[in-house]
Amino acid sequence: MKKTILFLLLLFTISTGFAQDLSKYKKENFIQGTDTLKYRILYPENFDATKKYPVVFFLHGSGERGNDNEKQLTHGGKLFLTDNFRETYPTIVIFPQCAEDNYWSNVEIEEVSGKRFFTFQKGGEPTKPMALLLKLTDQFVNQSFVNKSKVYVGGLSMGGMGTFEILRRRTKTFAAAFAICGGDNIQNVKKYQHVPLWIFHGRLDDVVAPQFSFNIYRELKKLGHEPKFTIYPKANHNSWDSAFAEPNLLPWLFSNQK
Repeated sequence: MKKTILFLLLLFTISTGFAQDLSKYKKENFIQGTDTLKYRILYPENFDATKKYPVVFFLHGSGERGNDNEKQLTHGGKLFLTDNFRETYPTIVIFPQCAEDNYWSNVEIEEVSGKRFFTFQKGGEPTKPMALLLKLTDQFVNQSFVNKSKVYVGGLSMGGMGTFEILRRRTKTFAAAFAICGGDNIQNVKKYQHVPLWIFHGRLDDVVAPQFSFNIYRELKKLGHEPKFTIYPKANHNSWDSAFAEPNLLPWLFSNQK
């Protein structure tokens, strides 16, 4: 009985600690007319509005869509909460949330026999969530406390696709980016060819084919650039677990500036 109680107390402590950690991300709403983009924002400890800070935008995957302003922190939220990160890289981190029935990127998705097929578009108008994110980005990076030379974006799955999308729509905003198991139309690649990129994918990914990431990598090489490209031989779609465990991911990201 005592062991059971101790075990339950341990689980409660762990879950409470997790919730308390994520609660450091403040809930916000970006409103434009009748449209709202929900987002969570993490400020550096001892934030000082007279100083200038880097900014990281993180785009979640399709499983975290909704309007609860919570699910988007599921993957990656804790990455920016470690004591080591907060002490080494005082940074503003923003997690916007895409609406349930929409997508970050301009992509057509068809499902056949339980398999999803992606057709990435060239150009075109942004989706409503992306249009709102673009406006939020423009507005936020112009704040006096933002270091405009150190603005970054990254994401996974649908958010990896969204990362390529926002890079091509804001070609001069970002100092570097990372995209995990994403994709794009290779005709868009030249628009963000000068942005330092780290691309990740699982070789066994049966949701978003690793070929999409490789196509972008190959196109960038054709254009004379050398992005970082990491394939995890034994990873399926959740290659973000391996990417987040990369000790050089954040040091590499923050080493880049415009």
